[in-house]
Formats: sequence, C-alpha cells, structure tokens
Amino acid sequence: MTQQTLRFAIFGNEYQAKKSASIEKILAFLAARGAETYMDRPFYNFLVNVQHMPISVTGIFDGYNFDVDYVISLGGDGTFLKAASKVGAKGTPIIGVNMGRLGFLASILPSEVDEALDEIYSGNIAIEEHAVIQVEADGEPIEGNPFALNDIAVLKRDNASMISIRASINGEYLVTYQADGLIVSTPTGSTAYSLSNGGPIIVPQAGILCLTPVAPHSLNIRPIAINDDNVIQLSVGSRSHNFLVAIDGRSEKLREGTTLTIRKAPHSIRIVKRHNQRYFSTLREKMMWGADQRE
Repeated sequence: MTQQTLRFAIFGNEYQAKKSASIEKILAFLAARGAETYMDRPFYNFLVNVQHMPISVTGIFDGYNFDVDYVISLGGDGTFLKAASKVGAKGTPIIGVNMGRLGFLASILPSEVDEALDEIYSGNIAIEEHAVIQVEADGEPIEGNPFALNDIAVLKRDNASMISIRASINGEYLVTYQADGLIVSTPTGSTAYSLSNGGPIIVPQAGILCLTPVAPHSLNIRPIAINDDNVIQLSVGSRSHNFLVAIDGRSEKLREGTTLTIRKAPHSIRIVKRHNQRYFSTLREKMMWGADQRE
C-alpha cells in the first residue's frame, strides 16, 4: 500500500533560539515519510540566517499563501494564535507543539512529536472545532485580520483615564462599563486574558461568549456569559479620544465614537488533539486547578 503524501506548513517562534533545534527532528521525521514541508518565511530566515541551521524544506511561503493538509506550530500559545490567524477560514488542522511555558493550545510536548505525527499518518487523532469571533468597526471589518480564536479586548491607551464602554446585546442595552477595558472571549480564550481578570473557565464547544471587564470602577460589575449566536455592540468614549482594540493580542487604534460589532465568525479553527489528551486533566495539570499547596 502506497503511503499518503501529506503537506505541512510550519510556523515557529523566532525568539526562542535555544528551542529551535526540535525543528531538525521534525523535518527529519517528515522527510522520512516523504512529506512536503513548507515554512513561514520569518521562521525560515531566523533558522538559516541567525541559527545557521541546515534547513531543507519543499518551499517557503509568506503570510496566508499556503495550501497544506496540516499546520505545525512550534512555540507557545502566542505562536499558535499567530498560526491560527494565518489559517483563518482554510480549515487546516493545527498541530501545536509546546515550546513555551503554559501551552494550553500548544499541547503536544517536543518529546511526543514523533508519536503524534505517527498518529496523524495512521489517522488515530481527534480534531476539535474551536469557535472564532470577529469584529467590525462602524460596519466594516477592521484592517488586517478581524478574527480572534481567544479574545477581542477593548482597552484604554497607555496611561489614559479609564474608558466608557456602552454595551448592547442584539440591540438591547446591557450596561455601560467604566473600566480600563472589556474582554469578549471565546471558550478557548476563557483560560487566557479573561481568566486573569476574574472571568470564568468555559469548556470548549460550550457555545458561549463571555464579557469580562478589566479593572471596573464599580465592584458590582461582574463577567457575564451569553450564547455565541448573540451580536455584541460596543460604543466607546475616552478622554484621550481614542482607544485600542486587541484581537488575539494584535492591537489597532480607533477613535472614540466608533461602534464595534462583535459576533461569532462563520468559520472555526480545527485543533489536533491526541486521544490521550483530556480537557479537565489538562486544566488540572497546566493550571494546578484545585491543587492544595498547604503542607
């Protein structure tokens, strides 16, 4: 039986010099399988020109210009989010190899890569669908990439005073937040920026979005969870007359008076999971959730 030829696009973190050696192991494995490998140009240039590594790949691509069977993200969750933003609506499954610290999205350890790739070739993997949200400014998509796998945050700029955010759900007024910002998170993003601001943990595929204020002026303002088929509208007032919108950490400056519309995107991000990976065990291990540190 002829082995299937698979195509892989590889993204990596060009700021993790000591951890880039794992790419040689992965490329050797894929070459032995007859795979086609394509690498994101900034990562390729880093490995070749800075690390002086003898990298041999099928091709190099820029931006969104790749058409493959799988994407491999080498880094932490930040690198994974970058890869997800490039995948967009392509539907390409993403394999997250954790070379960072926490690694909620990038959940495969470097020591597990060979086993994980073997499972991909044998078809013994699970692929999870994760919801994506998008943002529009005055009815038009924000420049760049308007889609977020984790969260979209409306934030004050630098040392400016707190901002005023008037929020409506499906056209019905909810509340006006006086705060440093407001985070709209997916279930995937509930363990990220939202959690650090007191938001709840939401299991994947829950069909929920969460609105979490950042340093609210009023203590009776709390996070609220809504169905992900709702449409959120935000109108921002600021003494500095502008504010930031951070889309999975990618910031854009907007002028006050701009109306933001946030809704579930028409596509999802597909994440490769090994069958031995379970969400609640990951939660306990990565976050030491429920652990009693008392002696």
